[in-house]
Amino acid sequence: MAKKKSASVARQVRAQRPPKKAVRGAKTAGAAKARSNKNADARKRSTPAASAQGKSKSSATKKPAVRKNSRTKQSGALGRPKVPGTAELDQMFLKDFEARQVFTFLGVKTLKELETHRPDEIVERLTGPMVQTVQRIRKALAVNHRFLAGDELFAVEFCKQIR
Repeated sequence: MAKKKSASVARQVRAQRPPKKAVRGAKTAGAAKARSNKNADARKRSTPAASAQGKSKSSATKKPAVRKNSRTKQSGALGRPKVPGTAELDQMFLKDFEARQVFTFLGVKTLKELETHRPDEIVERLTGPMVQTVQRIRKALAVNHRFLAGDELFAVEFCKQIR
């Protein structure tokens, strides 16, 4: 009989307490059941039996798959960017003088502008003028019957071309 008294006392104490507030974002049983039904429907659609039924249709009626942009895949793999695309490169690379010179040469000021260039494209654009300058030097030396170290063959060939 002592047990019955303690149970009734516990019920009285619970009745005197204020009701619990609903926790924001709490999942109700109805919402959880609806989600599980949606998940089950999705699983049914992706089963081999369902895909075998889909194969019976002619290939002419199927729509071609749409290709996703490669940038969206990259951003998804890296996660959310830590720096906005409108950030100024001069502020981001404040201590890297060579990088700021590259940005000036490319004519870019923001990250979004820089992201439009491929790495090999940047290297080509930076080294192109240097290669052209070296070619001018080689030709000027060849005209004066001089050459760079190991470049005598070019000087001879060029002198033959201009004569």
